[in-house]
Amino acid sequence: MKNQTQLDNTVGSHNEWLRWPWRRGNLVLAMAISWFVPLSAIMQAVSPPPDGFYSVKNTAEGQDSLLFLSTGSYNTALGYEALYHTTTGSDNTAVGTQALFFNTIGANNTAAGSFALFNNSTGISNTASGYLALTLNTTGSGNTATGYNALAKNGTASNNTATGYSALYLNSIGTDNTAHGANALYSNTTGNRNVANGSNALYSNEIGGDNTATGVQRPL
Repeated sequence: MKNQTQLDNTVGSHNEWLRWPWRRGNLVLAMAISWFVPLSAIMQAVSPPPDGFYSVKNTAEGQDSLLFLSTGSYNTALGYEALYHTTTGSDNTAVGTQALFFNTIGANNTAAGSFALFNNSTGISNTASGYLALTLNTTGSGNTATGYNALAKNGTASNNTATGYSALYLNSIGTDNTAHGANALYSNTTGNRNVANGSNALYSNEIGGDNTATGVQRPL
């Protein structure tokens, strides 16, 4: 059994601890840091580490990506020879083998998929998502192609939208066309301002303009 002196010392020590709550806080903080530091170090570790430090906020990952870049800025190239020929073009994003391969001064383009926007040189503000989407586009601008082979043959035409497998596939210089659906406006070459919604809609249209077709159609 503790005597009175021992009890007083115990109570006094306990009261002193309570009077200094910051001591408890420091102890908890020290324990948290001891656990957090090694954990955060593990979470941040990647191998190999990010390359970084490219000039003017450019990012490149993949053999020979952005190889010829000179003054272009804010470009992102991910994939073998992505944005390979870009020199002064800026704000381009290329993801996939040879995406935006021939782009030189074109800007604000986005290509996701192998060979997407492959031949684009000076065209601006194009978006291509899918294998070979807008692959032959050179100077056309403001086009959007989503799907395998969408707007694949487009060269200089602008302001077209193709969504679906081979939509607007043969379009070369036709402008302001909209095709939604597999093979929609497939044969269009020079026709302008057409709207096709549905698989094979306006499939055989070549040079006609200002047409609207909605629904699945059988190609002729």
